[in-house]
Amino acid sequence: MIVTIITVCRNHAQELERTIRSVESQTWQEKEYLVIDGASTDDTLDVIKAHEASITRWVSEPDQGIYDAMNKGVKMAQGEWVIFMNAGDTFAGDDTLQRVFGSPQDADVIYGDVIKEELVKKAEAPRNAHRMFYCHQSAFVRTSCLREFPFDIKHRMSADFKQVKQLYLSGKRFRQLDFPVANFDTQGVSNKNRSAGLYDNIQVIRETDRLWEQVRLLPRLWITYLICRIRGK
Repeated sequence: MIVTIITVCRNHAQELERTIRSVESQTWQEKEYLVIDGASTDDTLDVIKAHEASITRWVSEPDQGIYDAMNKGVKMAQGEWVIFMNAGDTFAGDDTLQRVFGSPQDADVIYGDVIKEELVKKAEAPRNAHRMFYCHQSAFVRTSCLREFPFDIKHRMSADFKQVKQLYLSGKRFRQLDFPVANFDTQGVSNKNRSAGLYDNIQVIRETDRLWEQVRLLPRLWITYLICRIRGK
């Protein structure tokens, strides 16, 4: 069973090097590695070429943002499962893939915890909520599901949140692991623009949820969003 690891990047040469080395260290052999670069102008291409022996396929061309690049990677994927490890993210251990796929998995999404700044952030039980119950860096999703529900690129910060909602509301099967899958790079766009990310989550809920679910979910998001705006976050 092949697992496809997809890394999207642009002008993050040093971070990409760290992610590639983590992928190379995985003991699980049935994997392919795709790097989708957004036409970097720094040393990113030098890093890619230095590790070409470990990279199954790579492209470097303009795109419409991170989620467009992730969709591009899904179209190229040959594996049954996909995990997105963006530049700067690393696996929690060299045996992470082995721990997940060493036995058959009867699910459509398999996810675990993440490590942020050396602290474990626990994933939550599957449910329809006002936020994601896992980070996409900690999730393995069947390639067929990602093609059924591609990232909606008009949501520049919350397309992954919308996708998780679509997967859950369509009845896909989730399996929660009890260990960390990834070390999460906290320098991403959504972490730097908290209020913009919250507002995008609000728009996702308006698009995906029925009225009574919107009444349940939106008030807490609006309150948090307004607090962040007041604080300039």
